[in-house]
Formats: sequence, structure tokens, C-alpha cells
Amino acid sequence: MKKPVQIKFLGMERSPALEAAARAKIDKLEFFCSEIVSCCTSFELVHKHQQQGRAYSVRIDATVPGHELTVSRVCDEDVYVALRTAFDGMKRQIADVAQQRHVRDGESLKSLPQDGTGRTDS
Repeated sequence: MKKPVQIKFLGMERSPALEAAARAKIDKLEFFCSEIVSCCTSFELVHKHQQQGRAYSVRIDATVPGHELTVSRVCDEDVYVALRTAFDGMKRQIADVAQQRHVRDGESLKSLPQDGTGRTDS
């Protein structure tokens, strides 16, 4: 990654465990797509209700050549579930960009794996 990874905490204290989990997810994204230029992950405590648990929101902004990708407002009472869901969404967006790039470069869709990873076995 050309720019350093940014991890922000809004309305909540910084958590080393949560930051480590986010960095691990970012490393997996980078393994999946080595062309990621930058990635910013934000955690936010959005609601404080007495009857319901706290809701956490995760937002991911990533840049790949020619594309700005965003997954925003993924909310859950479990911040780790929100983190996983957000990174699953980002992985799908990166796979879509990779698929578009393969089609644009003249490769057929049949040469891409059907699991949506954007990687070939060779």
C-alpha cells in the first residue's frame, strides 16, 4: 500500500484489539488485491440507548487505480460483526473492479473464477 493505513475511532476510545483486527482485515484485502493505494477505516459509536445495546458503525474508504471505493454505515451491536460485514462488502467491490478490468482488457468472463474472488488458480 502506497499510503499508510488510517484507522479512526469516533465517539469511542481507541481499542488496540479492534485496531489489530482492522489491520488484519486490511492485510487480507491487500493480499487479495495488491493494487490498493490507500485504505481508511472508521469506527463510530452511533447510538446510546438504554433499552437496546450500543450500535457501532464501520466505514471503509479504499482507493485502487481509477476507483474510489466506499462501504459506509455498516451497523451492528457487535463491532467485530460490523467490521467483518464491512470488509466483506469491500472485498466484493474490489472483485467487481477486477472483473471490469479483465473484461475491459479483452479477457472473457469465462476465464475468471466463479467464486467472485477475482483470482485465477494459475
